[in-house]
Amino acid sequence: MFFRGQTVGKYRILSPLGSGGFGSVYLAEDTWIDKKVAIKVPHRQNLDFGELVREPRLLASLSHPNIVTVLTAERQDDVFFIVMEYVPGDTLEAVIERDGTLDLARALDYTCQICNAMDHAHKQGVIHRDLRPGNVLVTDQGLIKVADFGTSRFLEIAAHGTTVIGSPPYMAPEQFQGRAVFASDIYSLGITMYQMFTGVLPYDTPMPADIDRLMKGELVVPPRQKNPKLPKAISDIVMKAIAADIKSRYQRASDLLEAVLAARTPSPARRPWKPAPGSASGGGSDEVSDIQARLKARESLQPRFCWKCGKALHARADRCPFCQELQ
Repeated sequence: MFFRGQTVGKYRILSPLGSGGFGSVYLAEDTWIDKKVAIKVPHRQNLDFGELVREPRLLASLSHPNIVTVLTAERQDDVFFIVMEYVPGDTLEAVIERDGTLDLARALDYTCQICNAMDHAHKQGVIHRDLRPGNVLVTDQGLIKVADFGTSRFLEIAAHGTTVIGSPPYMAPEQFQGRAVFASDIYSLGITMYQMFTGVLPYDTPMPADIDRLMKGELVVPPRQKNPKLPKAISDIVMKAIAADIKSRYQRASDLLEAVLAARTPSPARRPWKPAPGSASGGGSDEVSDIQARLKARESLQPRFCWKCGKALHARADRCPFCQELQ
């Protein structure tokens, strides 16, 4: 739709960033304020104006530090486009392809941030419906930004959508039947967690003959079977998130977040070993083991919360993205 070097209104196109089923995205420069932005051009340009502005209006309602911000929507030379913040970095999909299995602390940090984003969207009555690593951006500082809510829509009368939209490996079983609920996003996040913890998807893209097995949960084995180093508590959380039965899943992102925070909080360190009265030894292997255990606990990533608003922070945050207070 656009080409490198083209000027569209006040925006100069720098390069294409990618293209999906619903639109193409370009890196551009706002020449008035010398700021880089991302411009999304929907493939379907023949819709009436009310339909075209539906997505930017939806995105404007989702103001959150872990969600890509929409800046404005414009129409130039009969081309409608959406202007969004530019997020430098990689997609989570690219990170997994490059690094394979992510270390536990990093994967849990990303999970908590995605949970924050989805919890906010769900509270606004919005289902993403296409949550996957390719729609999750990771900044150089480790901040997560969930993108591409263009396939989402407000919940109107019923608490579910009726259109089959999504990426098959990440779609919940009910989405193949044209139904999406809040817990459908949890399923997609669970598959994303599985991929971060193991480096692979739990199953290939389901074929029509596999749908019945998917509905019964027969296509999935616990991620701990593919990554024995994964703690059982975390493996169990993933399995609950991707339960085939909707009622067996976490119902909201906040429920999943609470489970993850509880599981990644280390148990209190045991009391320092002391020699038995009259013992000739003042330490030994038990004491060394105790010191090593405490050092390991100190090195492990601890859950962090803002001292002011109490919300979960990502690993390297020095300022709360919610209330902006220094930590």
